[in-house]
Amino acid sequence: MLRGLWTGATGMITQQTNIDVIANNLANVNTSGFKKSRANFEDLIYQTFKHPGTLSASGSEIPTGIQVGHGSKTTSVEKMFTEGDFQHTGNELDFAIEGKGFFKITLPDGTDAYTRDGSFKINSAGEMVTPNGYKLSPNIVIPNDAVNITISEDGTVSVLQAGQTAMTQVGNITVSTFINPSGLKAIGKNLFNETAASGAPTDSTPGTNGTGTISQGFLEMSNVSVVEEMVSMIVGQRAYEANSKSILTADSMLQTAINVKR
Repeated sequence: MLRGLWTGATGMITQQTNIDVIANNLANVNTSGFKKSRANFEDLIYQTFKHPGTLSASGSEIPTGIQVGHGSKTTSVEKMFTEGDFQHTGNELDFAIEGKGFFKITLPDGTDAYTRDGSFKINSAGEMVTPNGYKLSPNIVIPNDAVNITISEDGTVSVLQAGQTAMTQVGNITVSTFINPSGLKAIGKNLFNETAASGAPTDSTPGTNGTGTISQGFLEMSNVSVVEEMVSMIVGQRAYEANSKSILTADSMLQTAINVKR
């Protein structure tokens, strides 16, 4: 059986994964805080017919040898945590992190998750929550009579209550960083979970320890570039077609070999 049939098939499989990743990026081009993904590939094992440096019958050294590869495979789908563009919303509950870091979120089961999406709301108890109702950690409660909410660059949350002239501090937003953010596990809903690969989170006051600062009234948009993704899609499509052609060519050669007896 011709090796090229299986080699071409591996190329088609990897390019299918590549297109799947690109499609997900484009689907989230307007998702707040979304981080695009990139598929990474590697070549498969090689069949060695002659090792480089082998001595020929005449005693001379063969410089290159003969090695035939068996195709490619997907090694990882990596999140790219470059900063997206900022959009001014004017909403006092929209926050963006200018620089490194994540907002910490408490899930209903008590575990922590992390996000770059700063579109927060207030629930019936006055707690700051995500659009899915997950609480910001540390928990911040806004008084019922608050008429104005202010968040400073260092994450200090202050409110102006009805009948008062001075602002009252009600909490502090912290920013969490990871030594390897690409190792975080995406769980949907703009959230990530800590993993052994990401390392443990470090919680800091915004603007300290290399973390970003908080900008109120702004949202970080997706870091997906439509033009880049469209170019990558074209390249992936052509690579998929080329691999399918190699399979057809190998099939044609095999058919010719089978028909030799005729």
